Amino acid sequence: MSSKKNRNKQKEDYKEYRRQQEEKQKRLNRRLMWITGAVVVAIVALAIIFRPQPSPVEFAYDQLPVLGDPNAPVKIVEFGDYKCPACKAFSEQIKPQLVQDYIDKGLVSFYFMNLAFIGKDSFTAAYAAQSVFHQNNDAFWKYYDALFKNQGNEYIEWATPDFLVDLAKKEGLEIDFNKLQSDIESSTYASEVDEHIAKARSSGVSSTPTVFVNGVKIDNPFDYNALKAEIDKALNAEA
Repeated sequence: MSSKKNRNKQKEDYKEYRRQQEEKQKRLNRRLMWITGAVVVAIVALAIIFRPQPSPVEFAYDQLPVLGDPNAPVKIVEFGDYKCPACKAFSEQIKPQLVQDYIDKGLVSFYFMNLAFIGKDSFTAAYAAQSVFHQNNDAFWKYYDALFKNQGNEYIEWATPDFLVDLAKKEGLEIDFNKLQSDIESSTYASEVDEHIAKARSSGVSSTPTVFVNGVKIDNPFDYNALKAEIDKALNAEA
């Protein structure tokens, strides 16, 4: 009996030993999992912090319509379509604030590039605006505002050659209206508009308006506080 009791006790002792070992292994596994998780989180955080930032997009600023001092330390480029309702909102809500806070103070210069895509007359309007620009940079910005102010339904072809020339006349633009008419009908600046569109695509632009600050694309151009923060950061970097 004594021998049997001893064997039973040995079995119980062995079971307890195995239980304790399993508990130790579980604790060790949990610790390893926690350490592994922490390491993974740290690696991801470091990768985000130290990941290479995309290089700023380079623009041929001297070939674009410019509002403000071309030598301003910060340059903003807008890609837009004259038939785009969101671009109309940007021109009426955001651009005036930029003019007041930065452009009129010589801190920022503002540029426009065409991303015509909504309709056939998106291109017609772009050809007209480029014609105005090549005749008179200041007249371009008056025309830019007028085009968006008089924007028609995006689903209807409203930016016809006659409409575009008549609008320029109503605005009293200091340009040759016959040349404007000829440039529109001959698509004189089609290659320039195509180059703008190609630049937009190569720069990761897929919607309008899209805005770049010193070559860096802005996530939401309608968040004026965030836009100001990016401009101020760029100004500080140039200081």
